[in-house]
Amino acid sequence: MAKVKLAPSILSADFACLGNQVEICLQEGCEYVHIDVMDGHFVPNITMGPNVVKSLKPLLVQYNAVMDVHLMISNPDIYLKEFAEAGADIITVHVESCGRLRETVDMIRSLGVRPGITLNPDTELEKILEVIPNVDLVLIMSVYPGFGGQELLPATMAKIASVRKILDETESQAELEVDGGIKVSNAHLVVQAGASVIVAGSAIFSSGTRIAHNIAEIRKVVDM
Repeated sequence: MAKVKLAPSILSADFACLGNQVEICLQEGCEYVHIDVMDGHFVPNITMGPNVVKSLKPLLVQYNAVMDVHLMISNPDIYLKEFAEAGADIITVHVESCGRLRETVDMIRSLGVRPGITLNPDTELEKILEVIPNVDLVLIMSVYPGFGGQELLPATMAKIASVRKILDETESQAELEVDGGIKVSNAHLVVQAGASVIVAGSAIFSSGTRIAHNIAEIRKVVDM
């Protein structure tokens, strides 16, 4: 089995020293940096936009890391070009916010960016089945999106395992990413269920000066 990739979510970082904290993550070998974009409409929070992606991009290029942009917004189509031009390597959209999911996925691909799809914990898996062959990443939300620091919903573990089974049976090369409530005590369970990329926010950034330690602790349990 390939090494599990870590995607620190900067939603939980200290924005007064964002560049420094992201660089620590990259120095510790994190392969992805996860950017949670929220609009206050699709989810009840407002976070960041293309300028943050653009400002961090040179740092990620330096470390050969992936800019993983998760759009938790209404009408994502109108912002795809902006995020692509800002430096996104992956753009993930929610099935709940896309009226024509296949067209949105194709649009992301046409911009030279890897497309991803995701769904909220209570959305049926069937909603994404038809586009799984056309994406490079499937993201399973293990919390309801909007705020960091939530507890992982145990019921989502079965959905992770179901998607892993689908990807394996169809010989898909898409990554299976899981986001929400992942920490040292449960990261190994998420990986056992089939995740190939795990997103962690507060578990990495909650103790600002201990970022390297927190990453090492997560690595220990996911690489077992």
